[in-house]
Amino acid sequence: MTAFIQYTLQGLSTGGFYALSALGLAVIFGVLGVVNFSHGACYMLGAVAATVLLDTLGLGFWAALPLVTLLMFVFGVLMERLLVRWLLKLDPLYNFLLTFGITLVLVDLVKRRYGVSSLPYQVPAGLEGRIDLGSLSLSRYQLFVSVFSVLVCLAVWMLLTKTRIGMIVRASTEDAERSRALGINVGRWVTPVFGFGIALAGLAGVLAAPFRAVNADMGSNFIIVLFAVVVIGGLGSILGAVVAGFLVGLVEAFGQAYADRFSQVLIFVLMALVVLIRPAGLFGKEEAA
Repeated sequence: MTAFIQYTLQGLSTGGFYALSALGLAVIFGVLGVVNFSHGACYMLGAVAATVLLDTLGLGFWAALPLVTLLMFVFGVLMERLLVRWLLKLDPLYNFLLTFGITLVLVDLVKRRYGVSSLPYQVPAGLEGRIDLGSLSLSRYQLFVSVFSVLVCLAVWMLLTKTRIGMIVRASTEDAERSRALGINVGRWVTPVFGFGIALAGLAGVLAAPFRAVNADMGSNFIIVLFAVVVIGGLGSILGAVVAGFLVGLVEAFGQAYADRFSQVLIFVLMALVVLIRPAGLFGKEEAA
């Protein structure tokens, strides 16, 4: 039972990275129809930016958490304004290739500046060590990431469901054409929504910095799993992205514990089963199948 709780905590902390990033990816896809392949690179940039801020300016984890998120929002806004928006009226494949190219450029720039070795990043003060509850020993940082990720997802959910801005964004995400027909200026929300999605990826990267190896390639495997998360949850589904993110994190953690050689394979087995049973994903619309 002790091992089960520990693996569950590990899965929830890993799932937090997936849930936050997949949430941003789902919102971007819903409003813009863009499959943002650079999301993994933005996750990597968040982790690298946190490390650089610590090394150069002495800004620790707690300062980096909001600052990097804001910087990644600005980066996302610039990316949409300068590059993505010019291809929106063309086949979605063009923006997919564009964001794939952006990924290659960002990864190469980080490698040229910081090399291929992992950058060190210490667990923030106050979250080191473990909490002992009888025979149960829990990592303080993993526990923090699990709780923090859930709270951020809940805050985003409240923003999208309880505010006028959120309702407009949600309507645009679920059915952009019908929203335009009802008089909603969907185009006005394209830039901030794209920036918001990139900011969530950067936030996930900051959270991952003390937990994962920080290097230029850390987003490569991440984006592959992230697309599996989005497919499982349902393309464009906000709730599906969050639920699938934590679900995949749990599958990965228990896979590493009981079938380490097949831990990554199990994620895609789950994706295949979901697609076979429900092609639109767990929370996607049937029409999208």
